[in-house]
Amino acid sequence: MKFGLFGGARSAGEGSVGDSLGYRKYIDYVLLAETLGYHSVFVVEHHFTGVGQLSASLNFLSYLAGRTQRIRLGTAVVVLPWHNPALLAEQVATLDLLSAGRLRRGQGLSAKRVFGLLRSHREGRRALHHGQRWHFDNIVIEPRPVQQPHPPLWMGAGGFESIKRAAQGGFNLLLDQIAPIDLIIERVAVYKGELQHLGRPYRPGMIAVARALQIIETEVEREQAHALRTKVLRAIGDLARGPGAGRYQNIGSHADPNLASEDSALLGTREEIVARLKKLEAGGVDYVLLVDPIGSPNALSTFAEGIMPAFPDR
Repeated sequence: MKFGLFGGARSAGEGSVGDSLGYRKYIDYVLLAETLGYHSVFVVEHHFTGVGQLSASLNFLSYLAGRTQRIRLGTAVVVLPWHNPALLAEQVATLDLLSAGRLRRGQGLSAKRVFGLLRSHREGRRALHHGQRWHFDNIVIEPRPVQQPHPPLWMGAGGFESIKRAAQGGFNLLLDQIAPIDLIIERVAVYKGELQHLGRPYRPGMIAVARALQIIETEVEREQAHALRTKVLRAIGDLARGPGAGRYQNIGSHADPNLASEDSALLGTREEIVARLKKLEAGGVDYVLLVDPIGSPNALSTFAEGIMPAFPDR
């Protein structure tokens, strides 16, 4: 099983809820993750939140590319409608070049709009793109990315039909941190089943599942972790998709206290966390992205040294 990070940095909004530290602290956090053997970091792209979260994720990853050597650098996700597809394709290729082929490209909403541009690298780098907002004829996309024909493409999806479309489009799959384990396992089965139907092989690491991480040592810490988890779910619950999503959407001030104790989060002692990961592993999950709402270096180290060895990367 591979383990990476999911989230991003924050430039302001110190009282906000989320999976982010200040920019400089988050950079240090990623550098520590690389030394501890984490496989990747996927950063978000958020706009107009009012809490200073990452809006220029490719710029941020370009800086990380210069500070790191091995850790893979991913977007989760690039919000396509905000970008000129030709410029985005060039920026992605530049980042792949600067990182020596470590880019992992996650995108959301109308993914087909830029897939044709990235595919153009395979077709002599001359792009033909006609869409509702953009029109390009016979343009050259430069530079040429290290990874050919393009960096791996990831799609965030939750509904079963969108998961099937991800498989049909040749995308790897990003799954959210909200869904309980049983639903995650169903989604994994749908994706793999669609690949099998298409006659395409599943390769380890094609599905990444985000999971919140809070390691607990005492009962007081458990109470605090449940309170924080409930607060986080209020902030991101509207992102839930699929069966049971209504429980998480529009969570009010009197949220169901059982939400925080559900198995969607890696919230518990080391033994409890290992048990949840083993259940995911038995359900076909081989790649987990950790979301620490506190961004604790100690938790990062404890997980790497006390939990990761139970899941050797095959």
